[in-house]
Amino acid sequence: MDVVLAEWVTFARTLLGAADMNLTALRDHAAEMLTDIIADLRTPQTAEDQRRKSQGEEVHAPISTSASAKAHGAARANSGFTIVEMIAEFRALRASVLRLWTAEQDVLTRVHIDDLARFHEAIDQIIAESVGRFHTNTTQSQDLFVAVLGHDLRTPLHTVSIVTEAVADANVLDAHYAPLMARAVRSTKRMTQMLDDLLDFTRSRMGGGLPVNPHDVDLHRVVEDAVDEFRSSSPQHTYAVAMTGDLRGSFDAPRIGQVLSNLLGNAVQHGDPETPVQVVVRGDDAEVIVEVRNTGPTIPAAELPTLFGPFKRLRHGNADDAFPHLGLGLYIADEIVTRHGGRLVVTSTDDLGTCFAAHLPRHRAGTVS
Repeated sequence: MDVVLAEWVTFARTLLGAADMNLTALRDHAAEMLTDIIADLRTPQTAEDQRRKSQGEEVHAPISTSASAKAHGAARANSGFTIVEMIAEFRALRASVLRLWTAEQDVLTRVHIDDLARFHEAIDQIIAESVGRFHTNTTQSQDLFVAVLGHDLRTPLHTVSIVTEAVADANVLDAHYAPLMARAVRSTKRMTQMLDDLLDFTRSRMGGGLPVNPHDVDLHRVVEDAVDEFRSSSPQHTYAVAMTGDLRGSFDAPRIGQVLSNLLGNAVQHGDPETPVQVVVRGDDAEVIVEVRNTGPTIPAAELPTLFGPFKRLRHGNADDAFPHLGLGLYIADEIVTRHGGRLVVTSTDDLGTCFAAHLPRHRAGTVS
């Protein structure tokens, strides 16, 4: 044990993440993991246990390496190690043990070969569990950083927004500077939208989903307000709106407005400016369906299965620099519709163009938060 741990520490000191760590921190859970491996080798193993280990799954047995491995992954994440450095530690540990062990063996028997297989399984299981906890901890830290940064940026950005809108509305600028101020207002609004999308994304990852607070709402006004906003901010496009049937139901009006804003933004960015963006809303007995349609380049079939993933950006559209975004709009729209108990469906063909249809159940049992 002492020889193996000494080699573990010697190698760990060569890693960037270990620069300021003392001996205790470098060894952290190494002795526990080795002890767990020894106990695992002495424990009978079923074929199912072997299969689960081979696939990186946690084995629920009297002896399990999960606790020490997960603690090691968390400690290395908090100490500034990269995931590559942590895996390199295990590679060095495996090599050290095998080199020291084979040096003591004269002849390898079937028992030795079985022990080697069990040892490799145990090391692989430790790696899988350490990497899993390492990933969880680093992801949580990144999400928390983004959430705090986004929260702190909202106040100064809100101040900039108030000032630019006030100056623009006052009509005190001459013909040269007024268009520049109008552009600043539009840019501030886009920055605010991107920041809101980013905060919603981190909230959905950290809190188990976006908060949705449904009330009795008529979607007529929600749709009209969303379209009016785009008529003002993107006047180069025209918009055709058709609403039929009963559009009342239990909905979170601001969130549904957000869905419409994201879908309209997508249509403006990727649609043909020569043809209207169509918004078609209809209500039936069970649900309200909100469709946003545009013509223009179709979405490649290969991209449809992952279209609602985070940070997804299509590789076509109108002047990406004029419509900056993080690739979170469709992800957030899908999350909101799902939280309403509905579904967001996309179709894209050369004949009919691209259509995003949000199917929203009129009433949903229970409270969503």
